Amino acid sequence: MRKNVNPYYSGPVSDHFDGVRFFNPDGFPPRGLADLFRWQLGGRRVQWPGRYDSPFRPAKPDTAVDGDRLRVTMVGHATLLIQVASLNILTDPVWSRRASPFAFAGPQRRNAPGILMNDLPPIDIVLVTHNHYDHLDLETLSALHEEHEPHIVTPLGNDTIIRRGVPNARISVLDWGDRLDLDDDIVIHAEPCHHWSARRTSDRRMALWAAFVVETPAGKIYHIGDTGFHGGTNYRAAREKHGAFRLANLPFGCYEPRWFMEGQHQNPEEAVMGMLACGAGHVAGHHWGTFRLTNEGIEDPLRALEAALDKAGIEGARFRALRPGEVFDVPHAPAA
Repeated sequence: MRKNVNPYYSGPVSDHFDGVRFFNPDGFPPRGLADLFRWQLGGRRVQWPGRYDSPFRPAKPDTAVDGDRLRVTMVGHATLLIQVASLNILTDPVWSRRASPFAFAGPQRRNAPGILMNDLPPIDIVLVTHNHYDHLDLETLSALHEEHEPHIVTPLGNDTIIRRGVPNARISVLDWGDRLDLDDDIVIHAEPCHHWSARRTSDRRMALWAAFVVETPAGKIYHIGDTGFHGGTNYRAAREKHGAFRLANLPFGCYEPRWFMEGQHQNPEEAVMGMLACGAGHVAGHHWGTFRLTNEGIEDPLRALEAALDKAGIEGARFRALRPGEVFDVPHAPAA
């Protein structure tokens, strides 16, 4: 691949696209291969158990949730089923055994999906935040399309990747700041987050990454698949633009070592700061305990989250570290 050719997206230069690659304004790109080898060969990786089973049995969701109810069910990692306003929304769906381009190598699931694929309700919308393998899984998207034909919403360039595995998928593609009006009551916005993208070493930052805001009659939902904290800039911007959120789905795992991960994965303390900065009444915490991607122990995020919530004076019930199969019926009013 020639370095000046983007295989996924062609469009005008913007404040986060240089004509070939996307970037984080006033931020920084991912570290290079030398730093990757330094991390991988540096040791200090806490061993994970071969299995980390959830205490919850696989959920069997209702067909729909309506009225002012809002329900989130954890599947695993960043895959959540959001049920609101009679819609069923999946985020970054991954049912595969590995988060990897290979069936025989790469990060392997430590627990079973919290919903069996056959027990899913009719899926209306799929949100794909970016193209890393733990968030964009073509095998899962193909299975979902075959059974549900959902409307997939994703940032610029990811549609090209998805169509390679699901040629007939219905896809809406958004840039940061774009909105998708599904009907009079449901609007999806794509907003900035501090991250990056790649499916291989030669296509870094050639497809966009994004967070999503979902406006519903039951309240606003802020979903982030992956992000570095970036001084809270994007959290504050989201609150200024959209107001407070009934629910934020925030990653809080996969964060060590900090010198390598700070720009792409926030830690639990930063996730709590993000919760406050965006004005979230409640948080569904994700991106921990399923795929071993970084150095911390499997339950280290839980202990760090508890300490961060205590330090901030926030009740633990407001920031739920969800396990596969766990169902979270989100209170309507933000907690005091």
